[in-house]
Amino acid sequence: MKKITVFLICLLAFQNILAQDQNRVITTGVPFLLIAADARAAGMADIGVATSPDAYSQQWNPAKYAFALEKVGIGVSYTPYLTDLVNDISLGQVNYYNRISEKSAFGGSLRYFSLGDIELRENFDDVARVVSPNELAVDVSYALKLSERFSTSVAFRYIRSQLRIPDGATDGKPASSFAFDVAGYYQSEEEAYDSFNGRWRLGFNLQNLGPKINYDDDLTELNSNFLPANMRLGGGFDFIFDEYNKIGLNAEVTKLLVPTPQDPDLNGDGEITNEERVQARDDYQRIGWVSGIFQSFGDAPDGFSEELREFTWALGAEYNYQDSFAVRLGYFNEHETKGARKYFSFGAGFKYTVIKLDVSYLFSASKVRNPLENTLRFSLTFNFGDKYDEY
Repeated sequence: MKKITVFLICLLAFQNILAQDQNRVITTGVPFLLIAADARAAGMADIGVATSPDAYSQQWNPAKYAFALEKVGIGVSYTPYLTDLVNDISLGQVNYYNRISEKSAFGGSLRYFSLGDIELRENFDDVARVVSPNELAVDVSYALKLSERFSTSVAFRYIRSQLRIPDGATDGKPASSFAFDVAGYYQSEEEAYDSFNGRWRLGFNLQNLGPKINYDDDLTELNSNFLPANMRLGGGFDFIFDEYNKIGLNAEVTKLLVPTPQDPDLNGDGEITNEERVQARDDYQRIGWVSGIFQSFGDAPDGFSEELREFTWALGAEYNYQDSFAVRLGYFNEHETKGARKYFSFGAGFKYTVIKLDVSYLFSASKVRNPLENTLRFSLTFNFGDKYDEY
């Protein structure tokens, strides 16, 4: 299980590179940045841009920190990955936020993705050389309320990817880049309806905007990879029945802000030569990251209909009893030609004094196997300090 062949299979599965030309799946570098690390969001099918604030808002929408009810929060999560193949690939994350005033807050997180230990041998009976590829991201954010009901934030991120395997020709130097996020969050006042009270929530986040990442010694643009720049838009509504019972319904759409791979049949004769494939690849990689963001909204070869297929959508629900027990459900959908990820999720949360435990589980609804199938995800949250009023 720890042979180099398994490692390569994992990478291929992880980045969805097995797609056919007609399925134009958009692939990027460092895709671990898009994995849901916390079990609360995972229990609602990876929804988080407009849900109520928690310690893990750093990944989804750090503008929510300005509406956090507790002054300080610390989150620790662990996610096993590709458990049907290996037992030592995982994602770990630590989050921290501090609401420093009524109107502002700052946060930070460390995300570490380990691809386990890999044994390298030239011959079967050679002594194994063990390498441990890994990736990490460190980020900080600042959130500020621009009004009583709306906040905005910026986040800055350093990314390091240690996937190169050193040998006689390469030194295994890690690739690195940086990125930033711009986010906003709106939360209405609690309003009275006929048989319940309610509150609206809206959010957006433009994530991972930054220069491409390069894994090769040749630092030209032809050997670089786009970061997983991403746009999240979402909304939700809280049904507040009484002081003990509350149900939150949430919806979210996302789109990669990365150019669509183009048709390699450059001369339109119906036959694709190796030269055409190389030319199409080189033309694609020459696109800059800034122009790529704008180009991503109108470059699909099949036009507007294909652009719409590049949006994913998800629905989630969360029932809370006395803010001490929660049950969650969710469904995520991605078009068949853009990755075909479809899955149901469910989860639960338990809170006692300052400690909260969340768990989640995922069921695939697609013919394409999900790397998080048959995996329990766990996250712990610790909250300290004074409480802020919700209204």
